Amino acid sequence: MNIAGIGIVSARGRGINSLDIALREGWIAPSQIKPRNDQNAFYPAYIVGKETINDINLLKKIRRADRFSKMAVLAAWDAVVDSGIQINDKESTIGIILATAFGPHVTTFRFLDDIIDYGDGSVSPTTFSHSVHNAATSYISKVLNCRGPTLTLTQFTSPIHQALILAQAWLEEERCKYVLTGCVDECGNVMDYICNQKLRIADDGKIRPFNFSASPSAVPGEGSVFFMTTLEKCRNKYCVIIPAPMTNCDTIKKSDIYIIEADGMAGDETSYQDTLPVDVPIGGYAPIFGSIKIISAFHCAAGALMIKKQIKYVCPVQENPYDLNIITKTELSKIEQICCIRKNCANETNIIRLMR
Repeated sequence: MNIAGIGIVSARGRGINSLDIALREGWIAPSQIKPRNDQNAFYPAYIVGKETINDINLLKKIRRADRFSKMAVLAAWDAVVDSGIQINDKESTIGIILATAFGPHVTTFRFLDDIIDYGDGSVSPTTFSHSVHNAATSYISKVLNCRGPTLTLTQFTSPIHQALILAQAWLEEERCKYVLTGCVDECGNVMDYICNQKLRIADDGKIRPFNFSASPSAVPGEGSVFFMTTLEKCRNKYCVIIPAPMTNCDTIKKSDIYIIEADGMAGDETSYQDTLPVDVPIGGYAPIFGSIKIISAFHCAAGALMIKKQIKYVCPVQENPYDLNIITKTELSKIEQICCIRKNCANETNIIRLMR
């Protein structure tokens, strides 16, 4: 399955060029958020700026949409534009699969608050409609004028992996020629509170992916990534993408680069030590995007860009207590294959293989 285009919305900006710039610049301190329950405290979070999702020309068609849907629409739109595929004569040949861990939970809790404040009969029907998980997918279909199959997939452990497996099935069954496959998750007050209660938040805003701690530090994040995938030849091919969730570590084939996805969100990360070889360059880019259940999508985008440009990007946080062969500088490199490795909260290994 080929990646023909990529769209991304993150705390570092919008578009594939913003990803390239972020990977070159490395770590930048995240925003400082003031929680509702403690007005005297601040904590770090990688939040998408208002200016990043303020595309008036594109979003005027969905002006009532919430942030969750807007991030998804912008990333999906950019993936189509990046691919160079003209939708006008392909409306029914493009499928859409959106994966998310928590869905539009910010809007859902806003709706519940409104019920408490105003009663069942006075809450906003617009707010209710946006609390439905499939709202973002519907908006994407509307903006792109696509009439192919659509699906929203909700999963905590490996959302992008499951979405890619389904996309490959749709393509192989010839349900559609292209599948717009992506993820989106939002960081709101409820998520902020849960992260502060359940996770060890890094006071300095740095995620340390190579510490492999039993109680790793985390920094909440948000954003969206979409891939235009197809089995056909494409003029803007990034790489071939092969999802393989819940893989035995012994079956992981040797790659030119391993990207580990330790971001502090899945708990104990000590098992990563037994997964990584000592003689292969290793990258970890969670410190750029934040701790987020869909971090695999961001790492896939980074890996695809590395293969296309034949560049390996410096790891943004260099702390390396286990003396791994981490990437210490950005430079040209011959890259045929990258393996993105994610350990979920059940200590299962999920991988996505990217090949030139």
